[in-house]
Amino acid sequence: MSHRPLSLPARLCLLSWDTARREAGEPARPAPVVRAGALADLAQRGLLLDDEGIATPRDLDSHTGDAVLDGLLELVSESCPHSWRTWVTLRAGHTLDAVREHLVAEGVLRAERRRVLGVFPSVEHVLADTARVDALHREARTVVDGPAPPESVPPKAATAVVLAHAAGLLPGADERRVEALARRAAAPAPALDGILRSLRTALTASAPAARSRRTEVAAGGASGPGDT
Repeated sequence: MSHRPLSLPARLCLLSWDTARREAGEPARPAPVVRAGALADLAQRGLLLDDEGIATPRDLDSHTGDAVLDGLLELVSESCPHSWRTWVTLRAGHTLDAVREHLVAEGVLRAERRRVLGVFPSVEHVLADTARVDALHREARTVVDGPAPPESVPPKAATAVVLAHAAGLLPGADERRVEALARRAAAPAPALDGILRSLRTALTASAPAARSRRTEVAAGGASGPGDT
């Protein structure tokens, strides 16, 4: 079956899943890395510019045709100015919700309605296409661990890996390789280097617990019921 290419935020949302855990339940904190992916995508398209560390819309009329990206572009346009680092977490749930809706429509996720304490309605997202997510994980590990020169990696694939690593999703990666991939991700425009560094710094700061758990698992430690 052929699939449409995943957007950068959708790819990062799925990279945050551990498909080895078969029980239902989605990652606890995917919102920051998903938001960072959307910010990076808009920056690479030239629709969000850097103005002395502030994420600034190029104009008020630009659209991408992607509901997730256009929703974020509208949010940034209508809000007070903020730094890239602030936007990684500020109201990031809005971007995550939009990505989930897209992935449900694509058949990758399934939305299951539940009631918390038997009373309050809730929606839990579970994987519906584990094979596709497994393939995405293998692709990311090939990019970060493989023999291909970083300059041969497509910029969007390099961006996904660099942001995933900053969020603690790719434990054990060689730091020099990651930095080379970061340079590749920033290749389309000089300003992207500073933007990506801000996004990576924000992700590292926003998910220290997740990074610690994943490092422990990679080293052979056991993951508890709450690990994602």
